[in-house]
Amino acid sequence: MEFLLSILPILWLIIALCVLKMAGWKACGLTALVAAVVALSYFKFGFLNTVKAAGMGILNALWPICIVIIAALFVYNLTLETKAMEDIKKMLSSVSSDKMLILLIIGFAFGNFMEGMAGFGTAVAIPAGILVAMGYDPIATVVACLVANSTPTAFGSVGVPTTTLAGSFNMDAKALSADLVNIQAVLTFLAPFVMVAIVGGGIKALKKSFGICLLASLSFAVPQYIAGRFIGPELPDILGSVICLIVLVLVGISMEKKKGGKKIEITGSKALAAWCPFILIFIFLLFTSSLVAPVSNFLGQFKSLMTFDFGKFGKGQLGFAWLGAPGLKIILAGVIGGFVQGASFKKIVKVFFRTIKENVKTIFTICSVLATAQIMGYSGMIAAIATILVKVAGNFYPAIAPLVGTIGGFVTGSGTSTAVLFGGIQAKAASTLGINETWLGAANNLGGGIGKMISPQGIAIGCAASGLGGQESKVMNKTIPYAIAYVIIAGIVSMIGASL
Repeated sequence: MEFLLSILPILWLIIALCVLKMAGWKACGLTALVAAVVALSYFKFGFLNTVKAAGMGILNALWPICIVIIAALFVYNLTLETKAMEDIKKMLSSVSSDKMLILLIIGFAFGNFMEGMAGFGTAVAIPAGILVAMGYDPIATVVACLVANSTPTAFGSVGVPTTTLAGSFNMDAKALSADLVNIQAVLTFLAPFVMVAIVGGGIKALKKSFGICLLASLSFAVPQYIAGRFIGPELPDILGSVICLIVLVLVGISMEKKKGGKKIEITGSKALAAWCPFILIFIFLLFTSSLVAPVSNFLGQFKSLMTFDFGKFGKGQLGFAWLGAPGLKIILAGVIGGFVQGASFKKIVKVFFRTIKENVKTIFTICSVLATAQIMGYSGMIAAIATILVKVAGNFYPAIAPLVGTIGGFVTGSGTSTAVLFGGIQAKAASTLGINETWLGAANNLGGGIGKMISPQGIAIGCAASGLGGQESKVMNKTIPYAIAYVIIAGIVSMIGASL
């Protein structure tokens, strides 16, 4: 009975989204209410404790998570407003006449860049939309972009899913980041090969493009791995995709020169202006990271700490890093980049507040999810779920840890929401089994990315951007086999890593 009541909020969320087709913000808001009712009635958590736990979750959602999301989307919206995104598209699409190389430049490298910068569907919608407009098969293209977007998700939106998991469950963010690049290394390496096979019509397509796939794989995976191991969760996607883009573009230009082919008809100054906000984000994040200790330590002084006392249920702490928050750095980069691209101060402010207005439901959804997670965590519901799962799976639990995350990604369509909803289960299971909690946390976030490839929300976004409205079921049916294969590989890697 305890297990069934504990899992009731999650079951409700699945039913609300997948059966009742309820809007995400409504489903998540009601999920928080369901969690509160169960905590009050069965777990005797108390009204004041429930309010405090929900408040703790909401505050954690607003800062630093929502500010990063708004900042990243603000920069993207501003590049649309200034038409800089059109210049970026032209540059990327005019590099080569090799269809598979263009696929990897736009669908893989640029897609991963958009995931690292903004996330929330942009990494599928924008690349897929560009490729379909260039004549690529719509269904194959959307499927390829959905599959490729699975592994960058954990480091998406400047690392939000990973920093959220670390912050919500007191894990070391750098250790979690290091485990993530380890656990998803195989799938990250395979991504370009899988993309080409999907769009090219099978394994045969790899014969001609094997070298390009290998180059794309290594130029992204190696920098991502280094950043994940030694810098932290904010830069792996960004660093990997930037280097991958540079390498693939240079290769494309070189190949075209040998053929006497087309040239990129955009001046250097215009190109620099188009990429300016993204370059500045990279610089600001890198030079305020722990690699530059004096700057990082100085900014780290400006912080606050709140303590929440839940009586016999324990205590919780919430830290607020003010000047060190990635969201502020991204906003600053966006403002400077906007000025460079010719935007007025009035236009920049207008785009910023429009971005907030357009994402009110997203903010409400994230606040609801974090409120649910904190209520479930402090009332004892998460512990009850983890106890049963560990009892059933035993020492083989690490093999199903990615599957747990995949269910979360499928239901919520968000790596961040998956981290919060199921991170507590993974942490408790790790404690029970004596396994490194950051390893199971990494398995959870990897699973969240895998679940996103078959998430109804993600598929709907990709289809809408590619003119495939009404064909979501076709895309899902073609994507499911890849999700199953990815879950199996992730489970094997997770099990091996947990036993070392």
